[in-house]
Amino acid sequence: MKHFKFFSAIFFAAGLSFAITSCNSGEEKKAEEPVKDSTATSAPVKPDNIMVIISKVANYDNWLPEYESHDSVRKASGLHNALICRGTKDSNTVMVVLKMDDVDKAKAFAASPDLKERMKKAGVVGPPTISYIDMQMLDTTVTGTSRVLITHKVKDWDAWKKVFDADKPNRLAAGSSDRALGYSVGDNHMVTIALAISDMKKAEERSKSPELKKLMEEAGVEGPPAFFYYTVTKQY
Repeated sequence: MKHFKFFSAIFFAAGLSFAITSCNSGEEKKAEEPVKDSTATSAPVKPDNIMVIISKVANYDNWLPEYESHDSVRKASGLHNALICRGTKDSNTVMVVLKMDDVDKAKAFAASPDLKERMKKAGVVGPPTISYIDMQMLDTTVTGTSRVLITHKVKDWDAWKKVFDADKPNRLAAGSSDRALGYSVGDNHMVTIALAISDMKKAEERSKSPELKKLMEEAGVEGPPAFFYYTVTKQY
C-alpha cells in the first residue's frame, strides 16, 4: 500500500490523476492465500489391531506351507499376514501375527472347523493360544529380529503407562527397545508389550531382577508376567 500511495502522489502532481482512475477501475483484488504453517504435523496414525496365535508344531518346515496355503481364507475373514516368528528356546513354538480388520470376524475364523482341520493337517500340537490386541503403539523403525513378548494384567492402564514410559531409558540400557504396545480388545487391563532385543543376556537378567519386580508392583501389575522370547523369521 505504501508503494501505491507513493506513485499516486507523483502522478497527481504531474496532472495525470485521470490515468490512475482509468487503470484502477478495471482491477480486482485477489484473495490472499492462507499462510501455510511449515511446522504443523499430522496426528499419529493408530496402528492396525492384531490377532496373535501361538502354537506348538511338530515340524516347522512342514507347518509353513500349510499355513501359507490358507491365506485366502484368512483374507476373507479380514486377516492379513504381518509376521511369522519362532520361539528362541523352542523353534517349533510358532507365533503368527495378523493384522485384523474386525475382531468378530477374527474370532469366528478362530472358532471355525476349517481352521481346526487345517491346524491338524499342518501338525499343530495341542490347542493354540490366541489373543486379540488393540494396538496403541507400533515403532516400525525398531527392526531387530530378536524380541520378547510380555503379557501381564494391570490395575489401571493410565497409571501403568506412566510408569512404563518413564522406565524407557532403563530398558534401552538393558538392551531392549520398544517395538509395540497394546491391550486386549475391550479390556485395557491385559497388556501386551513387544521389545526388540540387542543384548539377550542383559534383557533376560533384567526380566528376573528385583528392580523390575518392584517397578511392576509400583505400576500396578497383578500377578507374574509371561515372557515369550522369539525370532522374527518372516515379515510380510
